[in-house]
Amino acid sequence: QVQLVESGGGHVQTGGSLRLSCEASGFTFTNYKVRWYHQAPGKEREFVAFISPYTGGGPRYADSVKGRFGISRDNAKNTVYLQMDSLKPEATGTYFCNAYGTIDGSWNDYWGQGTQVTVSS
Repeated sequence: QVQLVESGGGHVQTGGSLRLSCEASGFTFTNYKVRWYHQAPGKEREFVAFISPYTGGGPRYADSVKGRFGISRDNAKNTVYLQMDSLKPEATGTYFCNAYGTIDGSWNDYWGQGTQVTVSS
């Protein structure tokens, strides 16, 4: 059974940190690109960070989080992380993990259920 499970959300003060995890099961996670998205209450889902498959080189970030967030992956644990530092109230919302790619000629696109982050001022 294919699954992506996010965890690590919580409630922090402005300036605090959280590390989100996205753990995969049921497929070869190493081969997939992974993105994190943020959905603020009442708003559209927005891109936050991207990491390449295999070695995870060339990460990319939304301009709003550059220098404060870091994405990494541990393929042995089938997990991608999002380290979030210097958090601001606008970071409040649900964070989703998305693993996708064309594997053996087939397009695959998996989403987790999200983890909630609340940043209070």
